[in-house]
Amino acid sequence: MRARNKLTALQIRHLESGKYNDGGGLWLQKRPDGGGQWFLRITVHGRRREMGLGGLQDVSLAEAREEADRWRSVVRANKDPIKERARIRREAEREDHTLASITDQAFRARKADLKGDGKAGRWLSPLNMHVLPKLGRVPIEMIDQQDIRNTLIPIWHDKVHTARKAMNRLDIVIRYAAAMGLDVDIQAVEKAKALLGRQRHVTRNIPAVHWRNVPTFYTSLSEPSVGNLALRLLILTAARTSEIRFCHESEIQDDVWVIPADRMKAGKEHRIPLPCQALELLDAAGTWQRNGFFFWNRRSVISDAAMSSIMKRREMEERPHGFRSSFRTWCAEATDTPREVAEIALAHSVGGKVEQAYRRTDYLDQRRDLMQSWADHVTGGA
Repeated sequence: MRARNKLTALQIRHLESGKYNDGGGLWLQKRPDGGGQWFLRITVHGRRREMGLGGLQDVSLAEAREEADRWRSVVRANKDPIKERARIRREAEREDHTLASITDQAFRARKADLKGDGKAGRWLSPLNMHVLPKLGRVPIEMIDQQDIRNTLIPIWHDKVHTARKAMNRLDIVIRYAAAMGLDVDIQAVEKAKALLGRQRHVTRNIPAVHWRNVPTFYTSLSEPSVGNLALRLLILTAARTSEIRFCHESEIQDDVWVIPADRMKAGKEHRIPLPCQALELLDAAGTWQRNGFFFWNRRSVISDAAMSSIMKRREMEERPHGFRSSFRTWCAEATDTPREVAEIALAHSVGGKVEQAYRRTDYLDQRRDLMQSWADHVTGGA
């Protein structure tokens, strides 16, 4: 029988870099910086393998010997200890009931309901930013209203919408855990809200340029920069900034811009009839076009701030998203456009589920005339 326990703790502290045998297949590889790694040499099914047992800083000599004994017994049972350890870890992960683990499972269960399968990360971001750093490693069965209150109180009044989203997501995760059969308090979120109290928040609409002043602002965007062209298209189409940024040549079908469902906030395909001014603008944007995207800037599409920064530099309070309000107010005050047509032009849902099931039109022809009239107003043509 091979000799064992050749090393001592005192020897190990003074060993030079190199490999040292403690006996029975247990080895220590010492590094020049004083650190090291324990590993066990074993023969399994005729193959010699090396199994890491941890770093010298974390695993003592006595612990390394204990681990070596444990895995030698697995070898004697004619099993591969490396595969056996992986199996044990997988089983442990399946029993991982921390908030972080359950959040991941709940998110994967909801992916089909989220825009783009949740790849943008917006569903998880309130939890990743404000909850999981503090509670992620806590078993979900141990989380109560006090934990939630203490975690969210720093943002409860200052980041109202984010706090609400975090609460909503956390409630979904806890209810998912309850469905798994875990012993959680499904009322914990509601109790935490009671402890936090009413939020101090006054809703403030995004400032918008008055529709009468839109032509003047549009004319001021005369320099054919990529940001100006993108902002002009946003004004002409009443689209959202994200829809404009990722506008792709494959989405333009004759005079209609077809935005796929995975790029829309509501998760439904949206068609925008393009007025002649918008089609001319897309031709002009060809200078900036790369990889099929109309608004490309160096290595990617323009940033989310590219259009708003134009308005900020002019010290304007208004923001690009406000032009959707400018358009909608123009529809109400300067035209006799039916409400449902104006709302669908903004990709808003109109009516309940039953009404939507029976109304199988997006009023494309009516909206074609509407968008041309808006473009004529914006460009001074009417």
